[in-house]
Amino acid sequence: MRKAVMFALAACVSASLAAQDTQRFEIDPHWPKPLPDKWIIGRTGSICADAHDHLVVTNRRDITAEEAETSVQAPSVLIFDLAGNLVHSFGDSTTVPGVIHGCFVDHEHNIWLTGNGDGIVQKWSHDGQPLLQIGKRGVFDTTDGTAKGQRLNAGRTQLFNPAGVVVDPSNGDVYVADGYGNRRVVVFDRNGSFLRQWGRQATKEEIEAGAGGAFAEIVHCIAMSRAGLIYVCDRQGQRVQVFDKTGSFVRNIWVKTGTPTLPDPRGTVWWIAFSRDPEQKFLYVMNGRNEQLHILDHATGTLLSSFGRPGHWLGSFTHGHAVAVDSRGNLYIAETDTGRRMQKFTLVK
Repeated sequence: MRKAVMFALAACVSASLAAQDTQRFEIDPHWPKPLPDKWIIGRTGSICADAHDHLVVTNRRDITAEEAETSVQAPSVLIFDLAGNLVHSFGDSTTVPGVIHGCFVDHEHNIWLTGNGDGIVQKWSHDGQPLLQIGKRGVFDTTDGTAKGQRLNAGRTQLFNPAGVVVDPSNGDVYVADGYGNRRVVVFDRNGSFLRQWGRQATKEEIEAGAGGAFAEIVHCIAMSRAGLIYVCDRQGQRVQVFDKTGSFVRNIWVKTGTPTLPDPRGTVWWIAFSRDPEQKFLYVMNGRNEQLHILDHATGTLLSSFGRPGHWLGSFTHGHAVAVDSRGNLYIAETDTGRRMQKFTLVK
């Protein structure tokens, strides 16, 4: 009996210490400000922050026919400041990747875009000028070059519904989560030339064992830490896989809050971001299955706290899809599908 009591006390103390060592956020109901007259957005793909605290949002421009009777499609890329004012916008469905998905702003202030309905990655200037495209629009890394073909997982010039992108500030290398159609991370140099790749479809046994470099289904996001490690969302595998730049597996960070067996049909690890302190003490995980933002200890992968719940009210999420962090540590969540909005959560602790 005494051992049970002592165990319970230890668990309570551990939980209390974890709670003290996490962060707390509050919803900002005034962000963003209203868009120009009649503009509305469709499903959001992603949200990302630049070095000047602008928030870049990707908009799929898929409003309904009824909405189109009274409203105007907003551009594909919307850029807001910290106060929520729209400061710039550009692009439409004929210029950006099909079914626009991920975004990333590099160290030279350029905006990178992916689309999970296309075979390309694009680089744009911050003022909306096209600079580079990897791949040919409408062509896929498949047996017949179409979206209905079998994945090849091997293209050096073409992708298959890429989900996310990150750029190495040390040399400009481009890391792509080529993950809605393929099951890989592919790396290009700053000019778009193929360098290397890793990753493949996992077996059931590999999914359950957490084998490195084998992905359950969608390779949904990618990020780079200050230490130069590559973090990849194995969404249906309920984990973040961590690699070095050459593709050597380092470790798993599990987020087992979904189905008891794997693969999880919807998955838990939808998007990730790091806290802005020098050590990147916290890892943020957007969990679109549970509609929660998880705060993890970056070093250990321990889940410290979470906020959010399913719903349409402020502070709740509907298809919470992506997360970004500004220089002040505030979080921004983009909701896709029927969510179709962005929310700001201000750091208060």
